Formats: sequence, structure tokens, C-alpha cells
Amino acid sequence: MTTTAARRKALGRYGETLAARHLVQRGMILLDRNWRCDEGELDLVLRDGDVLVVCEVKTRSGVGCGTPHEAVDDIKLARLRRLATRWREAHDVHPYDVRIDLVAILRPRRGPSTLDHVRGIG
Repeated sequence: MTTTAARRKALGRYGETLAARHLVQRGMILLDRNWRCDEGELDLVLRDGDVLVVCEVKTRSGVGCGTPHEAVDDIKLARLRRLATRWREAHDVHPYDVRIDLVAILRPRRGPSTLDHVRGIG
């Protein structure tokens, strides 16, 4: 693994840990992290009351290549919906509702990280 790839992977792990901690502190229950199947991966799967929440976490060190929010387009949303269905089938879970959230994190070289939790992006 190159230094850049290792740095990117570490930044992603950092963001997912920060996002999971933030969501759990707000009362959600973490059910799964980095769940994979042949179609892709779900970063975080949580329960928020009766609602199953699939949470995409995007962490960036800057906005030179766009904001974390811009990384989730219609194609990504469609994949997240399919993956949520696959997760529910694999775990035999039948929630009242399913919601897709985004946690966008900016981790600049200097200063504190910022976190934006956007509920119901798709």
C-alpha cells in the first residue's frame, strides 16, 4: 500500500470512528460497521428508534476535490438503497422504516475537525 493510500485509509477510519461516536452519543444504536457484500460496503448501520439508518461517512482533509457532501450523488444513493435491502435480508431485519444519512467530516491539517450529520439524504 502506498503512503497516500495508507493515509486515505487512516483518514476514513478516523472519520467512521468519529461519526459512530457522534451518532451513538445522540441515542442511536450501532448495529454494524463496514458491512460488505459483493455489491459494496455500508459504513455504518444503526437503529434510531424504529428506524434502520444506513449512514455513509465521507471524510476529507480539504475541499480541493469537492466537499464530502458532493461525493454522494444519485448513483451512490441508489447503491446505498440496494445495500440497505441486502443488509436487511442478510440479517432478517424488518424495520418500520429505513433512512439514509450522511456524516460529512472535514479534518484539516490545522484546527479541529468539523462534523455535519445530514439526516435523510435519500
